[in-house]
Amino acid sequence: MTPADDPRHSAATTAIAGSPGLTDPKPSATGRVPRRPGPLTAASAVLLLPLAVLAVTTDRFLTLDNARAILASAAFVGITAIGATLVMIVGSAVSLAASQTATVVAMVFLATQQLGLLPAVLLALVCGVVLTAAQGAVVGYWDANPIVLTIAAGFAVGAAATWFSGGTPVYPASNAFAVLNRTLLGLPVSVYALLAVTALAHWLLRRTTAGRQMYLVGENRAAARAAGLPVGRVTVLAWAFFGGCIAVAGIFLASFNTAATVTLGGTLTLDAIAAVLVGGTAIAGGRGSALQTLGGALLISVISDVLLLRGYSTGMQILVKGLLVLAVVIAVHLRTTRGWR
Repeated sequence: MTPADDPRHSAATTAIAGSPGLTDPKPSATGRVPRRPGPLTAASAVLLLPLAVLAVTTDRFLTLDNARAILASAAFVGITAIGATLVMIVGSAVSLAASQTATVVAMVFLATQQLGLLPAVLLALVCGVVLTAAQGAVVGYWDANPIVLTIAAGFAVGAAATWFSGGTPVYPASNAFAVLNRTLLGLPVSVYALLAVTALAHWLLRRTTAGRQMYLVGENRAAARAAGLPVGRVTVLAWAFFGGCIAVAGIFLASFNTAATVTLGGTLTLDAIAAVLVGGTAIAGGRGSALQTLGGALLISVISDVLLLRGYSTGMQILVKGLLVLAVVIAVHLRTTRGWR
């Protein structure tokens, strides 16, 4: 049975389509549904021209080594952002505990190197998935506020990282992880991991029943629940995928830095949120794309790279990315109030 033949799927689609303000745009005279301008084209695209001018006039920007550096930087943020995209699509807003979770995962990964690379990777993945899926269960089954929940989770996980490490860096007992720092065809392994995660998320969202249900739940949670869709299970699945993505990012962060401290996650949470929003995913849920998030992650990485090459501080980089996210949020608000559907 295909998703379209599933009576619960049909009922949910009908209920959601009939909700106020959620109707699809009418076809034009040619029979095509007009494309709606998204946040990316409405806000961030306005910055592309001045950013391009600033980039090409920046010393050492147009070099092959710098291109590799941009892709490598985008990998850490992009992998996390791809997972966050599913959470946002399912209507769970954002998670503010990604940095702390990635830090704990990195510590677990390095502390278990004596077991071998594969067992260490599996343990790290389990750690990331369990920590994040548990939060998803509270959100999905008990309708907890995801912002409040993940702030609390961030403090708890951060405290666990401090306790686990004793406040000192965690170093590996072996260098089995070194294989993850290698390059293939001139690109770091992490870049291929980013492409693989993006392809997997795109397939999950577009080709599976669970992926389609994520859009339906995010569009109208009450209607989806009334139609009999497994809202809790779908939400947990999205968060579990997010946890796996955080774990992969934490593994590569640990391998790249060869040690893990309580500040290893850095601005990963904010950068991932920025990438998802700039990519056009609706923070209210029901709309988004893994491919667009990939573009958002690349844009965030380019901005950071340009500012870094020009000698700006980390604080300035965070400020610029914050302003970019603010522009996108304003564009979404204007689109909503003007009835751009």
